[in-house]
Amino acid sequence: MAAGQSRTLFQKIWDRHVVERRGGLALLYVDRHIVHDGSFNVFRKLAARGAAVRRPALTFGTADHYVPTTGRSAADAPTPEIRRMVEAFAGNAAAHRFTAFPLGDARQGIVHVVGPEQGITLPGLVLVCGDSHTSTHGALGALAFGIGQSENEHVLATQTLWQAPSKTMRVRIEGKRPRGVSAKDAILAVIAKLGAGGGVGHVIEYAGAAVRSMSIEERLTLCNMSIEAGARAGMVAPDDTTFSYLAGRPFAPKGELWDRAVASWKALPSDEDARFDSEVMLDATSLEPMVTWGTNPSQALPISATVPAGSERALEYMGLAPGTRLDGLAVDLVFIGSCTNGRIEDLRVAAAVARGRTARIPAIVVPGSGPVKEQAEAEGLDKIFIAAGFEWRHAGCSMCVGMNGDLGKPQQRIASTSNRNFEGRQGRGVRTHLVSPAMAAAAAVFGCLTDVRRLES
Repeated sequence: MAAGQSRTLFQKIWDRHVVERRGGLALLYVDRHIVHDGSFNVFRKLAARGAAVRRPALTFGTADHYVPTTGRSAADAPTPEIRRMVEAFAGNAAAHRFTAFPLGDARQGIVHVVGPEQGITLPGLVLVCGDSHTSTHGALGALAFGIGQSENEHVLATQTLWQAPSKTMRVRIEGKRPRGVSAKDAILAVIAKLGAGGGVGHVIEYAGAAVRSMSIEERLTLCNMSIEAGARAGMVAPDDTTFSYLAGRPFAPKGELWDRAVASWKALPSDEDARFDSEVMLDATSLEPMVTWGTNPSQALPISATVPAGSERALEYMGLAPGTRLDGLAVDLVFIGSCTNGRIEDLRVAAAVARGRTARIPAIVVPGSGPVKEQAEAEGLDKIFIAAGFEWRHAGCSMCVGMNGDLGKPQQRIASTSNRNFEGRQGRGVRTHLVSPAMAAAAAVFGCLTDVRRLES
């Protein structure tokens, strides 16, 4: 790109990290590489090559996908195989000397919760992880994306990664969100508008008054689900909200380094006249609480709507008929947690709905990390959930992906704060409805999908 040419946030970070260009690809320097307990095969391959982690100081890890949430020992794992995976993570961390938060460490939690809360994720960085929802970290102004197993191995061995440049898309959400509308509702509305493949080949930058007014935790939710529209990554330009969130985090710069970092970060936002390959606009004032009715996150509608016709496969799997009202649809189980909605703000919102009420159906609450759990307990949120009949658990991915044995039963209908409602995602034959934390808590206390706005009137 020519000197002086206006650039987007994505282009500025990309240009800073290109080591070499070859054909249509660029070799990018990677600032942060985060691994998890599902990365055991990568370390096995690395060992088979006799290779070592190139930059252990830039590699971080946490056990999250396979860890049990009913106990804090690998012995609590549901199968011997899962137990070995959890134990292998700690062994690989010790062997390769990278910073890790294994089971039992107070900082352990879901990778996309741990990175931001520990200050590992910073504006302007290229951050990768072997998990598709790495887009979450873009909420802090980083270029963050998921990578596959062979790419994972390449980064560990070289601290670089070959990538093709992405197109850019700006999604502007303007206006003030109405009462009862969360960041989860906003991103479900974006995905419904774009479609499951609408962002393919693009990095999305979220902008507009509604985004600027969001907390970092809300922005993390927004960027987390960018991948569900097919995007490579999601980003929000760093601002004073970002800097305030990061100040004092364990791995964030300190003292003079902090001042220099903030000065650099302030130059990252897209130039005013920067051109995007595509632009999308949403009116925040028209948004409502959302719920998915089908088998991908783009099949989402306001809670006031009815199930649409078409998509026969999705309707058959979900056991729904066109014209069925979403508000009032009976639910069998509620899951509150995940890298999408397992942070302290999410738990506060859910607890506000549960306070003084009693769950009619089983409900599981899984904090996104040890520090989130500790903070929630310090605020008494655990007592509110337990008094309402919710189950309070330890940190982990849990029922979002079900790799640790936390699964629903065939044909169970689950209201979930997670990010995917694919067939079998939460167990064979399980029917998942994605909702916000407030909507999930409301579903638990009423036993059905419920417009949470009625509770606030």
